[in-house]
Amino acid sequence: MDLFEYQGKLYFRQFGIPTSAGEVADTVDAAVAAAEKIGYPVVVKAQVQVGGRGKAGGIKLADNADEVRLHAGNILGMDIKGHVVRRLWIERASDIAEEYYASFTLDRSRKQHMGMLSAQGGIDIEAVAAKDPDAIALLYVDPYKGITEDAVRDWVARAKLNPAATEGAVNVLLKLYACFKDGDCDLAEINPLILTTSGAVHALDAKVSLDNAAEDRHPEWEAFTGLEVLDERERLAKEKGLQYVGLSGTVGIIANGAGLAMSTVDIVNQVGGAPANFLDIGGGADADVVANALTVINTDPNVKSIFINIFGGITRCDEVARGIVQALGMIEHTAPLIIRIDGTNAPEGRAILEQHQSDTLRMLPDMLTAAKQAVAIAAQ
Repeated sequence: MDLFEYQGKLYFRQFGIPTSAGEVADTVDAAVAAAEKIGYPVVVKAQVQVGGRGKAGGIKLADNADEVRLHAGNILGMDIKGHVVRRLWIERASDIAEEYYASFTLDRSRKQHMGMLSAQGGIDIEAVAAKDPDAIALLYVDPYKGITEDAVRDWVARAKLNPAATEGAVNVLLKLYACFKDGDCDLAEINPLILTTSGAVHALDAKVSLDNAAEDRHPEWEAFTGLEVLDERERLAKEKGLQYVGLSGTVGIIANGAGLAMSTVDIVNQVGGAPANFLDIGGGADADVVANALTVINTDPNVKSIFINIFGGITRCDEVARGIVQALGMIEHTAPLIIRIDGTNAPEGRAILEQHQSDTLRMLPDMLTAAKQAVAIAAQ
């Protein structure tokens, strides 16, 4: 679950991470009222889950109520990289001396928590890494042993932060790790982490992704749900309990298992196609599940072919094949289907599908051949 900036800052505050005073607003009048309460100058910030807000005009400084009213009116409803602004964060402006970058995430290959810290903040960390990899100091933390203050002090020194920021940075980073670990985050990022002209260190931005698998431990997360802006495909998929991510291509993708679905997206790209989605139907690929998947994909007018890629492990291919056949009788229309099945009871599954092959249902023997066929059909 990805949080908006204002939600991330509220989450940070639960762990004692200092942030600028601010309030959320969803109307111009509410924005003005928040600014009057906080005190000028303020920053009017668009709340969308995408970068580049400043360059798009979604972050503006205001010195009085008239300027807040002007900026709030311009930003609300603004489209920033396909995300429509429906909420604002009105924040007390900060006197910035320096900007840093700090984050914690999981390094799966090492099976450790990983911290990234840089004296070059305020821009994408990917750009910093590409230009000067040595500008990023890494800290690996054994999840069972946790973090120590001495390790954080060494980390700050290796990142070459201003010595004036050391004490404040150590304080914030220890709390950021607590937020990441105890708050069950996949990512806890501050960009920028600022040193003010008065010598204070605090979070000027917040990017937080929560681990959905930990939701049962956090009933308070309920307050964060229902605010994300979903397109029609994603809304329908969520209603039907499907693991779906909408993309911008023309080849619809259905696979059983997240790993296979990601591999299918990759192979469609590799053979020159453009995936329209990621959709994992999991292990229970019965007729209802397949029909739901096809219904969601068919709401996308850009989809010109659908690649169904099934590998039967515990799931039997003959059951999946029956599910596909039954699902076709449950929906009104579908783009041409390209099907590859392999694994447990694959010969039986292929025999079932063989009886239904046509111009709109084609069964192919392997993943690469099927991907090429799906891309070719979509290109016609």
